[in-house]
Amino acid sequence: MRRQFIIVLACCCGISAASAKNYTLKNDKVQIAIDERGRLKSLKNLTTGRDYAGDGYLWRLYYERKGFKENEIAAGMQSSPEIEQKGNSLILTYPQVTHADTTVNVSLKLTVTLEPEMVRFSSEITNNQPHTIVRELHYPLIQDMRLPEDYKLFLPHTGGQVYDNPKELIEKHSMAKPYATPAQRFRQMPAAYPTRATTAGCSGNMASNCFAWWNDTEGLYLGSHDPKFQDTGHSLRLYPDGNKKFTRLETGFQKFPHVFCGETWVNTANVIAPYTGTWHKTSDFYKEWAKSWWEHRDSPEWVKKMKSWQRIIFKSQYGEYHYRYADLNGRIKKAGEDSGCDVVFPFGWWLEGMDNGNPDYSPNTEEGGDEAWKKAIADYKAAGGKILLYYNGKLIDRESDFYKKGKAKKIAYCDNTGAELTEQYRFTGNGSFLGSYDARTFCVADTRNAEWRKKLIQMADRARRLGANSVFYDQLGYAEAVTNWDLSREFPVPNHCVIADKARTLKEIRDHNAKFDPEFALGTEWLTDATANYCDYIHIYQVTAGPNSFIDWFRYTFPEVKVSDREVRDDNDIPRRVNNTVLKGLVNDIEIYRCRGLIDETPVYQAYLKKVNDIRDKYAYLLLAGTYRDTQGFTSTNREIEARAFVNGDSMAIVATRVSAGEPEETVIDVPGYKFRESSVLGNAQVKSDGTRATFGQNDLAVLVFDKI
Repeated sequence: MRRQFIIVLACCCGISAASAKNYTLKNDKVQIAIDERGRLKSLKNLTTGRDYAGDGYLWRLYYERKGFKENEIAAGMQSSPEIEQKGNSLILTYPQVTHADTTVNVSLKLTVTLEPEMVRFSSEITNNQPHTIVRELHYPLIQDMRLPEDYKLFLPHTGGQVYDNPKELIEKHSMAKPYATPAQRFRQMPAAYPTRATTAGCSGNMASNCFAWWNDTEGLYLGSHDPKFQDTGHSLRLYPDGNKKFTRLETGFQKFPHVFCGETWVNTANVIAPYTGTWHKTSDFYKEWAKSWWEHRDSPEWVKKMKSWQRIIFKSQYGEYHYRYADLNGRIKKAGEDSGCDVVFPFGWWLEGMDNGNPDYSPNTEEGGDEAWKKAIADYKAAGGKILLYYNGKLIDRESDFYKKGKAKKIAYCDNTGAELTEQYRFTGNGSFLGSYDARTFCVADTRNAEWRKKLIQMADRARRLGANSVFYDQLGYAEAVTNWDLSREFPVPNHCVIADKARTLKEIRDHNAKFDPEFALGTEWLTDATANYCDYIHIYQVTAGPNSFIDWFRYTFPEVKVSDREVRDDNDIPRRVNNTVLKGLVNDIEIYRCRGLIDETPVYQAYLKKVNDIRDKYAYLLLAGTYRDTQGFTSTNREIEARAFVNGDSMAIVATRVSAGEPEETVIDVPGYKFRESSVLGNAQVKSDGTRATFGQNDLAVLVFDKI
């Protein structure tokens, strides 16, 4: 009898398993399968056989109602969706959702579409529930993702960062503020485009709206190809396993639709691609999408050939003069000449001094006013020098006339209660009081405001009248983590398109400048693709030569954009960091002692930079005006020796250097279709006469030039 029961039970189980239905889409490269409950059963690279799916649900949703701000709608707690297959698409419909056994009149339609190399995850939310707002949608999600042990995490933070041991990284950096998050449920490392955040312990922002998991031969690309450039969370979460260890990885995207009752929100931006090849494939995916909006102008030739700039504070935050106008054509010019640098980037050149008086920037009558400043600039330019004139693009000093006369109150960011948002900045003086207590306080201008845009354009016009070669606006290259709120409706809603607003502002300024002088350049601080689109150069934030730095990604994706290095402030670790700047095709941001000193106070930096800049001048048409091609178009056999290519016309330059210590090592270089012409070296690097082999010790540098056959 017992045996018969077991046989019947087994048969029943077999019938149940057979009746469970998977909906599958596949082509020659990608396969995706979703079961009748809406779980991700397969997300496979058919070339390699790698499957990333972890049998989890694709989404979660959050809504707010009066008295309770965050209500989670979990996919696993819903009835099975209606699923329909139409051609290359699966459509999952949830006519209503439930929360804690309560029906919420919100419908959700998810469309999964197979494209030639990727899967597109579209979503539509309709809210018919009175007195509610749908705040967040996390979709698509890969829950319990199968992450190979050799995979690294790539984030476009500061143009690119690559991290070993991603799960350890997420765990380590998930609690910057201990237990301010529900850490008993999951661990999440902050990562978002394009908002300012501390990610993996480093302050900055995502320069592009994508990220990836990869090794040397394959990976998984996740992109939010969003033409609105909305704030997007890059989900990096760990959930506990059966042993209560946080090992179960969840990854995907988080959007913030803020759907009021009676409204529908649609998003078609999110894609995932299992790919085969090197990381360059992820760049190719993003570049292909960027063609739909990228309109970077051909920058002036002088910008392309800009090697370095001296970033200097003339008058400090607290009224101390570090330098006078007369120094521009005295010690400042001499320090630049002795390092091969002919560009000056002056801060604090106005009467009030650095971080004071914005946006009044009163003529510095103590130095002779704008006429004296204009003459100093003209004298500096007479010998071929260039001036990048600084303004802040968003901060309004609460002690400025502009603020006190009331204009700022209609322009400034407000929080979710209508109160004015402020930021504070401080440098220390020789004492302790100023830096500890007496901070400069600002409100933040909303760049959507026509009055503020007019003010920014007036700044550009003044810079041009003063004879500068460029106008620069600080802090317009990122979205603030705390933004402007609209309180005009039932629920307050923040602006999640700040970077798009800043991009439109920069475009307006760029187009205005071009009408008067196409050689007049435009720059901003912080690297984000949407704003870099309209700038000739970017002053980056933060480091580009750190242990995880991989600005290679942004440079390869958008080689048109001139980007600086940062935080080389003294004589420490100079050859490695300067070599990295040459290797990646960056501009040296000379900011000695945080812009209060000059490079003649750091003799190691000055001497080494002069040697480097002499080589860059010699091959300026390639290393500066050429196109960065990363490792494409040539091979180098020794991975201890880093090498990158630059091309222009029929010529290619390969920059090569070595970071690691030890005895000299050789690499074999092959450049198909090219013939070696010449080379230049620093340190003890040696290049064979035919350019096929080169030998490097630690921090040696070589430039090899080849011409097409």
